[in-house]
Amino acid sequence: MPRKISFINYKGGVGKTSLVVNIAASLAQAGKRVLLVDLDAQSNSSIWLMRLDRWNPLNTADAGHLYSIFEPAVCRLRDCIVKNVVRGKEGEALLPGLDIVPTTFTLVDLEHDYEAPDGRPAFAIFQEQLAEVEDDYDFILFDCPPNVLYSAQCGVFCSSEIYVPANPDALSLIGFTLLVGKLQQFHHLCASFRVAGMQPQAQVRGVIFNSIKNNVDIDVPKMRMQFRINQFKNQGRVAKDCRIFDANVRDAIVVRRAVTLGLPVGLVGNVKKEESVRDDYTVVTQELLDTAETSI
Repeated sequence: MPRKISFINYKGGVGKTSLVVNIAASLAQAGKRVLLVDLDAQSNSSIWLMRLDRWNPLNTADAGHLYSIFEPAVCRLRDCIVKNVVRGKEGEALLPGLDIVPTTFTLVDLEHDYEAPDGRPAFAIFQEQLAEVEDDYDFILFDCPPNVLYSAQCGVFCSSEIYVPANPDALSLIGFTLLVGKLQQFHHLCASFRVAGMQPQAQVRGVIFNSIKNNVDIDVPKMRMQFRINQFKNQGRVAKDCRIFDANVRDAIVVRRAVTLGLPVGLVGNVKKEESVRDDYTVVTQELLDTAETSI
């Protein structure tokens, strides 16, 4: 069974997508089979890795993207997977082992207009279809929006672990605090929909400080975040081994360049020595690999 991981914070703008995309790429470079599921209607992961030339036609299509799995008889999740999504100019696979379930702007309709014909919640439909393909992967990563509404619920319900990207600021701490409360509410709501073979409900396992600007002191924000984590541990609201990752990810211009090129940072050439953010992603990924799959 793969490790299924949601990346989510109630605060937006924390660099969540850049973290998820580059961890997914680093895992694939390490020989892991990885499926990235884009659950955010902004579609940033999908646009980044598919580039606009492949994503634009999908955005106007009836099938082949995440929202289409919720429409009866349109397609199933297995039909939406874009294999070896990172491609060169000639269409060659540049990073074998990294697949994506892309999304489009239509995913926003899941929050407003969608009603399942059989009355089941979206997260139960999603879990059933994900189960058909999950054994093909070592890791399934969910790029969640900054909320715990219907699309985010799909990832959280299926996850075995949750990690919170954060910036060294007060708003990230507020977002983390709000997230933990909303997760508790959702876990209570979805308990009756869990099926045999599912892993226990996911808890927050860690916080990853990300997109850190030059000359920013993160010691105080880390101390405040650790204090809140300790409070939640004592209350049983996060995993017993929840922690702040030792590895941090710096902000760097090369990340914006990577988006333009449609490549993970690790595949961007001619990176300046001072922009060693690619090493940051590698170290974060290794720390994730070294983290026990099951909370102690």
